[in-house]
Amino acid sequence: MDNYGTHGHPNVNAWLEKNPRFHLHFTPTASSWLNLVERWFRNLTDKAIRRGVFRSVPDLVAAIDAYLKAHNADPKPFVWTATASRFSKRSVAAVSLLKQSPVKRETLH
Repeated sequence: MDNYGTHGHPNVNAWLEKNPRFHLHFTPTASSWLNLVERWFRNLTDKAIRRGVFRSVPDLVAAIDAYLKAHNADPKPFVWTATASRFSKRSVAAVSLLKQSPVKRETLH
């Protein structure tokens, strides 16, 4: 899950207490790419919406419906192939690079 505040709502907490086999796992801030729902919508955007021309809302809905029909005709589960240590190493490397390359700000006159 993302870190949106609704997950801490009393109704959610009550439901979780009644359903102890469910555990919440949160994605880190700025890591929506880890969220499978976000990844699915990215695929929808890339494969059915981006660069499309939709002259009306019904045209857009039709494109989304066509994507859903094609996607659901041969569904495949998403399987992670990268390890957590790989992501950790990349994060450390990215932070190191950011620290070495300060952002240059131009003053506007």
